[in-house]
Amino acid sequence: MSARAPVSDGRHAETVQVEVVHDHHEAGHGSRKEYITGFVLSVILTAIPFWLVMAEVFSDSRVTSLVIMAFAVAQIVVHMVYFLHMNARSEGGWTMMALIFTIVLVVIALSGSLWVMYHLNANMMPMSPGDMRTMP
Repeated sequence: MSARAPVSDGRHAETVQVEVVHDHHEAGHGSRKEYITGFVLSVILTAIPFWLVMAEVFSDSRVTSLVIMAFAVAQIVVHMVYFLHMNARSEGGWTMMALIFTIVLVVIALSGSLWVMYHLNANMMPMSPGDMRTMP
């Protein structure tokens, strides 16, 4: 696309050609079908863990917790793909790099916190309820 703009230097007017460049990033918006697909997947990924807990499908609460966490991770991926439109192509891949960096930081913070809490619990002196009565 080009446009002609008059330029005057005081003596005479001349016309120069100005090139208009639009810098489009590949950050497209989703279609209605993609939003509906994301919504339906989100509802399903919410309803299944709710049913697992309410119907007491698993007798062990740890198994139930792990299954719910797996559904939570799947729902995070659905939200990132269908609602945030994050992929390796958008904005030259920088959104994916930011996501990877964030995930690395969260994993480091969570694993470090769990490690510290586990070792604090393991290395604390055990106290019986009788010992608590004599505390000031």
